[in-house]
Amino acid sequence: MTALTLAKAQTIATAALGHARTSGFKALSIVVLDARGAVVAAASEDGTSLKRFEIALGKARGAVALGLGSRAIGQMAIERPHFFAGAVHAVGGEMVPVAGGVLIRAADGALIGAVGVSGDTSDNDEAAASAGIAAAGLVADGG
Repeated sequence: MTALTLAKAQTIATAALGHARTSGFKALSIVVLDARGAVVAAASEDGTSLKRFEIALGKARGAVALGLGSRAIGQMAIERPHFFAGAVHAVGGEMVPVAGGVLIRAADGALIGAVGVSGDTSDNDEAAASAGIAAAGLVADGG
């Protein structure tokens, strides 16, 4: 099984920020978690608003907790609000149900972590996360 190393996590964060800069996105916060939900790498650009890191962390933690990208979690919140409310409670409130939380998978499909990005539109956050994951030679699963 492929492990999420510090080097790969740093590559994800750097490449995601690079994608954001070349695409003209607003300043971002990025959090890279391993499969246990532990922070491996994080970065917040100059100019991010105060709680962007916490939002990025909530996107990534929710993705790891449920094994789904945060886009899919957002759809689940609409379709199954009672389940979603219970899941939020079960994970201590650390779940943000909008795009930008992307699972990191190895080539064999094994879940090895998640990336959370916040600062621009949810679609752009997700695009930055996916670009970072791809740059590390891993597979992005936005849900």
